[in-house]
Amino acid sequence: MANIDLTVDTKGLACPMPLVKAKRALDGMQAGQVLELLATDRGALNDFQAWVKQSPNEWISHEETNGVFRFLIRKG
Repeated sequence: MANIDLTVDTKGLACPMPLVKAKRALDGMQAGQVLELLATDRGALNDFQAWVKQSPNEWISHEETNGVFRFLIRKG
C-alpha cells in the first residue's frame, strides 16, 4: 500500500468538482507523492481513469465501500 501524502474529501460533490479539486491538489504536490481522493459521484471513476491516462500521473488503485470511492494517484 502506498503512503498517502494528502487526502482530499469530495464526498457529496458532483462531477466535475472531484476532478477539479484533484487537479488543484496535485498541482501543489511533489512528483512521487500520493493523493487519496474520496468521492461519492458515480461518474468519478470513469472521469479519473480517463484523466490519469492523459496525464503524467500514475493510477495506483481504487475501491468502493458503502458508496464512497477511494482513489490513489501518484503525482508524475
